[in-house]
Amino acid sequence: MSETTLAELNACSSSDFVAALANIFEHSPWIAEQAAAARPFAGLRALFAAMTSAVERAPQELRLALIKAHPDLANKTQRAAGLTAESSAEQNSLGLDRLSDAEYEAFERLNNAYRAKFGFPYIVCVRRQTRDSILRDFERRLPHDAASEMKASIVEICRIAALRLDQLVAADDRLPVVGRLSTHVLDTHNGKPATGIELELIELSALGASRAIARAVTNSDGRTDAPLIGGRPVPIGRYELRFAIGNYFAARGVATSDPPFLDEIPLRFAVSEPEGHLHVPLLVTPWSYATYRGS
Repeated sequence: MSETTLAELNACSSSDFVAALANIFEHSPWIAEQAAAARPFAGLRALFAAMTSAVERAPQELRLALIKAHPDLANKTQRAAGLTAESSAEQNSLGLDRLSDAEYEAFERLNNAYRAKFGFPYIVCVRRQTRDSILRDFERRLPHDAASEMKASIVEICRIAALRLDQLVAADDRLPVVGRLSTHVLDTHNGKPATGIELELIELSALGASRAIARAVTNSDGRTDAPLIGGRPVPIGRYELRFAIGNYFAARGVATSDPPFLDEIPLRFAVSEPEGHLHVPLLVTPWSYATYRGS
C-alpha cells in the first residue's frame, strides 16, 4: 500500500475516496462508498468508525457477501490468484506458504470442516496470530452455530480492516492496532546492565518448524535498540528467547566452569494480547538467572 493522508481523503472526490479505500474491506468498495458521505473526518478513528458503522447497518445478506469475499485461509490453490494484494501479504506474513506437511493437513482438515458446516470461509486476522494459535482458534470456533460465527467473522474482518487502514492512511491519531515485545538483561553479578549479549527470538510451532523472528545484541542499557516486535501486533502464540550468556561472561573474563554452567539460556513464554506491551527481562549471573512478566 502507498500511504495517503486523511486530509487528502477528506478533500478528494467520492470516486477517488472509494478507490483509495476499496480494499480496506476485502473486495467490498460499498463500505467506502457509504463512509464517503460522512466526510470530513476529524481523525482516523472517526473514519474507521464510519466504515464499521456501514458494516453494522448492512443487511445480513450483504454482511454474508462480505464474509464470502475472503479467501479460504489454508487453500494453497487460491494463493496465486483471487486475493487482493493486502490479503496475500497478510497470509504470507503468517508463513502459510511454508507449512509443514502436518500443518497443511491440519489446516486443510479444519478448513474443510468449517466450510462444510457454515458455508462460508473461516476468517481470522492473521497478523494477530501464529500458525499454532489459528489451529487452536479453528477448534474453538467449530462447535459454534452459524449466527455466532457470522458475528465472530465480522469482528475479525474489522480487525483486518483496522490494520490495513492504519497502515494506509496518515493522520494525527492512530488506531490501537499495534503491540510491542521487548527485553532487558541485567548482570546481577556486577550490578550493571548486560551489554553485548546476543539474543534470538524464536516462534515455536507444535506441528511445523520453529522460526527465528528477530536477532539482536543488547546495548549499553542492556536493552535492544528496537523492540523485538514493534509497530505491529505481537502474534498470539508461544515463543522462546535465547540469550548467549556464556559468551558474554567469557568476553569479560569472569571465572566460570569449563564448560560454563550457563551457556545459552532459553526463556519460553506465551503471548495472549497482540496489542499489549510484553516485557521479558532477564536477571543473570554465571550461576543463576531469573525472569518475570514485565510491561
